Amino acid sequence: MNKKRLGMYSLAVGAFAMAITGCGGSKTEQPAADNAAAPASAPAGKSVDAATAGEVTGSVKLDGAAPKMKAINMAAEPACAKGRTTPAVSEEVVTGDGGALANVVVYVKSGLDGYSFPAPTTAASIKQEGCQYHPHVVAMQVGQNIDVINADQTTHNIHPIPKDNREWNESQPPGAAPIEKSFTREEIAIPVKCNVHPWMKAYMAVLPNPYFQVTDKDGKFDLKNLPPGTYTVVAWHELYGSSDPQTVTIGPKESKAVTFTFKATAAAGD
Repeated sequence: MNKKRLGMYSLAVGAFAMAITGCGGSKTEQPAADNAAAPASAPAGKSVDAATAGEVTGSVKLDGAAPKMKAINMAAEPACAKGRTTPAVSEEVVTGDGGALANVVVYVKSGLDGYSFPAPTTAASIKQEGCQYHPHVVAMQVGQNIDVINADQTTHNIHPIPKDNREWNESQPPGAAPIEKSFTREEIAIPVKCNVHPWMKAYMAVLPNPYFQVTDKDGKFDLKNLPPGTYTVVAWHELYGSSDPQTVTIGPKESKAVTFTFKATAAAGD
């Protein structure tokens, strides 16, 4: 065979080989077969059996006289004062009858290993009204949405300052749609401010399970639908910090009561 024919023969063989490869491809490039086994997913946690669930109830009190809260001067922003029926005061310490303490987050800190708690589909909410946040302390579950609402006729700027979650800072003019956010990590609690109105302050508590409640002026809480078990329950207040944990054991359909007491200080007011 002369060189010319040999060269043509080699080219033909190469082209034929490429055609075979192009049609068949290598094994590693093939898509997985339809009946290939899917990777095993992590087992879902247990669900709470409502037929055996109990509850932990109780109250939060302040031991001593509540510090006097400072009046807030909103003269620089007429839209803030407009429509208010009561003078604005700071809300670090809000009490009711008998020293009942409001704005305390009471929550189950431990004892729920093995259970699964999907985030609620209903959003929590915080409203800017009268140039203050309502509620002053709001709690939500990890992954749960929170709607930020502006009910005032002035622009606000809501600015949570977390340590363990992503920080965000958004302006919200009058009549704007609610700002919808969520947090991916537990954090108790995230300070919130308004960059436009420096007196506006609030807190957002983010919990990994649904067993939490923020007290109002009666200081009471009720953590319902808890499965039988032994739990560590903690109370948190923006000025007084976290309480000593309390250990509570409940049996099926059992209710136990606990009381948290914070010692009053004059740090919040004059």
